[in-house]
Parts: sequence; structure tokens; C-alpha cells
Amino acid sequence: MKKRTGSWGKAPWTVDFRAKARELPGAVDVAIVGGGFTGLSAAATLKRLAPAKSVLLLEAQRVGNGASGRTGGMALAETAAGNLRGLGDVLQGYRETLRELEIEADLTLPGVWELARGTRTMDGKKVRAMRRSPVNWNDSGKLRAVRKVPGGSVDPGKVVAGLARAAERAGAHIAELAEVTGVEFGQPLKLRILRRRGRARKRKTVFAKRVLIATNAGSVDLAGGLLAGQQPAEPKLTFALATERLSRKQSKAIGLNSGRPFYTVDLPYLWGKTTPDRRLVVGSGLVPGWGESLRTESRDNKAAEFDEGKLWKGLENVDVRRGAAAERLESLQRRVRALHPALGKIRVTHRWCGPILLTPGFVPVFRRHPKSARIIVTGGYSGHGVALSVYLGKWAAEHLAGKRKLPKWKTA
Repeated sequence: MKKRTGSWGKAPWTVDFRAKARELPGAVDVAIVGGGFTGLSAAATLKRLAPAKSVLLLEAQRVGNGASGRTGGMALAETAAGNLRGLGDVLQGYRETLRELEIEADLTLPGVWELARGTRTMDGKKVRAMRRSPVNWNDSGKLRAVRKVPGGSVDPGKVVAGLARAAERAGAHIAELAEVTGVEFGQPLKLRILRRRGRARKRKTVFAKRVLIATNAGSVDLAGGLLAGQQPAEPKLTFALATERLSRKQSKAIGLNSGRPFYTVDLPYLWGKTTPDRRLVVGSGLVPGWGESLRTESRDNKAAEFDEGKLWKGLENVDVRRGAAAERLESLQRRVRALHPALGKIRVTHRWCGPILLTPGFVPVFRRHPKSARIIVTGGYSGHGVALSVYLGKWAAEHLAGKRKLPKWKTA
């Protein structure tokens, strides 16, 4: 995605990949917009399924610059809306994809703790604390485990880099610093691209037979109304921090020595996990908050546009060092230190935020563009995208190769 004027901070993992410098082609069989989990998974899979097809992936900044490189790395089953019709086993598919593409990313799937303070979830379902809850924390009440669900943890930086290398090995062309500023719905499709190299700016047109838009929180304009409506999908920033390494005694004291991540099913929301080197990663909070928006709409019927100055709808101006973002992180740090006496003096080493796209009913978008059947749009994972985005990227590739139909999921 596009270069920011604010600062989203730094996560404790890195994306060790830079695309090979190459000139953009004039035409391709498939153009993929967005260099995150979905786009990279689609590029790598499509070239394996259809080696003769030319595949170009376009990323406005560096791969993993958006949600994929800034997620907490908690892999969950299903979607945020549950098990949708025809979805299949997301975690099994995720694990198989990483194995097929030879990606080593510290994936573990020991399960995930659901935590609660009371007897009702945020959507009104009854829950009860486990008799021997491994977690007994203080956070607006007594916070304890209520059940274990499928899932686990992964290093998102290693996944992004691994997918990118797999895509390049298979023959896909990855172009970083190549911002798609618009798509014209002709035959073939016409992508307008702004290429950056240092201070130089160069505009380029690429024609494509098919296009996959996989920019998630940056895709609200290109999606052509799929993310609009009376209750539009909202791009927001969510916040996280990482601590110094916990001792084994601390890990055991706070109940996370099993390596299982956690999230709350009631409010206030909190999620977290421990890394392989025993750092505690915890996240919560949104900017803009619930009911607030920085969104504007595009209503052009002949083309879909990105506002070059506000690819993230103004979120690129957020700075974790000041204002509302800094306040969210300070509040999160206080919450973490108050969870358990063992964390009372824990040192925070990383503070950051990343984009998230929330859809009505939390149903992900995965369908054809309303103005062109040759364009597929996928995104809006509502915080559930670590495994799902890679899984749907592979599915999109299978569809583009003529081997699988798209699902018929509708947002609320």
C-alpha cells in the first residue's frame, strides 16, 4: 500500500523479502492488486496450477505493508461470521498451503482460549468459566477461560516473505512500489499504475484479461460498491504491543505456558499470544472507534479509482506516537500490566497498529466485481484473516485457473 505520512510503529517480526527489479509488462493474463497474504497466496498458487498464464502482482509499497505484516499472527478457524456454506476446513487448508509452498513460519495449532468475565458473550450467548481455568486475570472483572477452540499462532513476517518467494519461484512477477490508481472496465481490463523508484515517478498502463483485487482495507473504492451500502465496510486501525521475553516462571504464572493464544468473547475486547521466544503480544482498540468513519465513496461507473493521497482513507496519517493512537496504546499497556502481578513491571519493546476492514455481519467479501465479471474482489476479514486470507487466496487462484467456483456469501 501507499507510503504513509504518519507512523504505524514497528511489529516484532520482519518481512525478509524484496522483489526483483523489473520493467512492467504491457499486458498479462492475470493482474493481482495487493501484496498481502491473499494476493501472494493467489499468485503462488495460480502459477503452479497454470504455469502458462502470465501473473503480475502489484503492491503500492512493499509486500506485507498493510494488515498482513502487522497482524498479531493468531490463526483461527472459519470466518469471523462462523462456518459459511461451502467454506471447508480453513486451518487444514492453511497448513497444507504452507507445506506445499515450503514455507517455515513457526506455525503451531494447539488451540485458542476464549476468555470471558461474565456469563454472556458480546452477542448474548451463555458461557461459563472453566473449573480449572489456566487464565485468572484482572481486566474490568475476573477474566477466565471459558473454552478452547481450534487455532494457534504463526510468524506473519515469515508467511509474507515465504509466500512472496514461492510466487517468484513459480514465475509470478511481483512489482513493489507500483500503485494501482484506477481500473477501467474495458475489454481487456486497463490498470493505471504509478511506479515509484526513489524520487522518480512514472505512470504506466497494463492490460489484463482477469484481475484479483486483494487490498483488503485499501480496497474500498476499487471494490465497486461491494464494500458500500447502508452499512459500509469500514477501514480502521487496530493496536498491539509486544513485551520483553517472559521468564518460564512468568509464563506459567499467567497461564500461557501451553503456547495457546487467547481472545475475549465479551467486552472490553482483548487478544494475545506468546511468541516462540516467549514475548507476550497483546492487542485491542480501534481508530476510528465504533460508529466513526474516515470513509469517502467513489461513484464512477466506468472506472474504479484510488485517491492517490488517501489510499487508506486518511488512516495513513495516524501516528502511534501521538493523539488518539498514542492514547490507545498507553491504555493497552496499563491493561497488560494490570492483568496479573507477574506482569506488573513488564517492559514493552514494540508498539504498533495495522489496518483492519470490518464488514456487516463480519462476512468476508469474496465475489465478482459488480461492474465486471472478470474482476474478483476479496477482503473484509474482520480481524479473522491470518489463515483465512491465505486460504481464500488459493481458492481465488483455483477459480482463475477454471478449477473451482466462487462461493455465494452475502454480507448482512
